[in-house]
Amino acid sequence: MGVVRLLRTPDDRFSDLPDFDFEPRYAELVDLHGGVIRVGYVEAGPEDGPPVLLLHGEPTWSYLYRKVIPVLADAGLRAIAPDLVGFGRSDKPGDMVDHTYQRHVEWMRAFAFDVLDLTEVTLVGQDWGGLIGLRLVAENPDRFSRVVAANTGLPTGDTDMPEIWHKFRETVENAQVLDVGRFVQAGCQSKLPDEVRAAYDAPFPNEMYKAAPRAMPSLVPTTPDDPASAGNRAALKVLAELDKPFLVSFSDGDPITAPWGLELRGSMRGARELEHPTITGAGHFLQEDAGGRLGEVIARFVKS
Repeated sequence: MGVVRLLRTPDDRFSDLPDFDFEPRYAELVDLHGGVIRVGYVEAGPEDGPPVLLLHGEPTWSYLYRKVIPVLADAGLRAIAPDLVGFGRSDKPGDMVDHTYQRHVEWMRAFAFDVLDLTEVTLVGQDWGGLIGLRLVAENPDRFSRVVAANTGLPTGDTDMPEIWHKFRETVENAQVLDVGRFVQAGCQSKLPDEVRAAYDAPFPNEMYKAAPRAMPSLVPTTPDDPASAGNRAALKVLAELDKPFLVSFSDGDPITAPWGLELRGSMRGARELEHPTITGAGHFLQEDAGGRLGEVIARFVKS
């Protein structure tokens, strides 16, 4: 795999987004294959505050954390929300083959450690933010102080994904036009205003820009011999014995990830003596349905 072909969303696509007046920031990563990739991110809170790395999933971007970030900043924490490569303001590899699980892990590792040099990090991962972030914790444990898993997990392909997820993957694979805003709405219990749905569509001016959201479902390990299965098994083994607080805060309305929440609570050493709050009245995208409450849970956890 050579240097990736990159697309960059025009800046005017991000003008006047509702409730998202954070100044955009950018980091340049040197890809393993020699290219330079720009990652967009936002942050708020004191620069010397405890860093909280907020990783989103498919098919959203850092806009998803707009209700969480102010709560963390007001609590004196440094909230950092990058856009995964292929999403948001980050550069977008234009070919689906350029997206691999390992590459996405490496891109976020380079962002967090090579560029920002973060230490004593609290990871907050939801959806793919956990699939990527939990690998980062397992492979770089000295960089992290605690973990918050929210509607996420680390699949290995040893057990099957829920039927509703298979239907989602099939829909994404067969869609001639991938309606990102509609998919986000389907993962929420609250009704999104038209301008909010438009904000989720903003990073993708046309179908050429959507290689990442089209590719991500196919990268989830669904068989034991998937290219990512061995790495995820190894990560779970490390995480299970890691002596770092591990909070599992799932919503009560996500049929896709609910079994993972029970598994994480029962298998993580760092989860055993914690109370794990359930975010009620929220769907898969709990940051959208109940971002303020999730922010309070995270802030209390970090400050405790």
